[in-house]
Amino acid sequence: MHYDFAELSVADSYKLLTSVIVPRPIAWVSTLNLEGEGVNLAPYSFFNALGSDPALVAFSPGDRADGTPKDTARNIAGLDGLGGQTVGGGEFVVNLVSEELAEAMNVSATDFPVNMDEAGVAGLQLAPGVRVRVPHVAASPVSLECREVQTLHIGRNRVVLGEVLGLNIRDELMLDPAKHYVNTPALHLIGRMGGRGGYTRTGDTFELARIPYAKWLEEQSKGQK
Repeated sequence: MHYDFAELSVADSYKLLTSVIVPRPIAWVSTLNLEGEGVNLAPYSFFNALGSDPALVAFSPGDRADGTPKDTARNIAGLDGLGGQTVGGGEFVVNLVSEELAEAMNVSATDFPVNMDEAGVAGLQLAPGVRVRVPHVAASPVSLECREVQTLHIGRNRVVLGEVLGLNIRDELMLDPAKHYVNTPALHLIGRMGGRGGYTRTGDTFELARIPYAKWLEEQSKGQK
């Protein structure tokens, strides 16, 4: 079966994409409002790491139904409340979501009024940033302190590219701090499945060793004998 996206509604395109591109990690993004005082906190599952030299992440905060940017995008871009001048170069933090924080993350996804304190409503403590002014969720196992590199506008998509300036991780989650080995299963991160209330745990993992080309050729040669 083939679906031509040129013939689909936005809702149907979204339904298909979110059903087949799974699991999707969750960027629980904290930003400062324009006054530099209030903190906005909201989750986005159109998110991933895109590179390591420099370290890059990207997430897509969709616009509101009326076409105006959500608080996260407005804060990062430095837009005034009326959609005015863009300052750019904004800071933000991607907090990764563990299973124990799922309920609080879901609360923060509520479409609260502008400048609503999502962290406070969800009962979350915030901790100060190191490389950025934006605080992070203290209980999050990992948070990535980022600076906006560029925001792309493609149709009604807004894609924020951010350079990772620093990473905060709880000490007990490191297997070997000197070698930068993380106990990844111990993070207990969750991901999104589908477009509504579906989530998945990340504990069911398996490993496959990368095959060097020389070894692959050797195996092929053995199979032909």
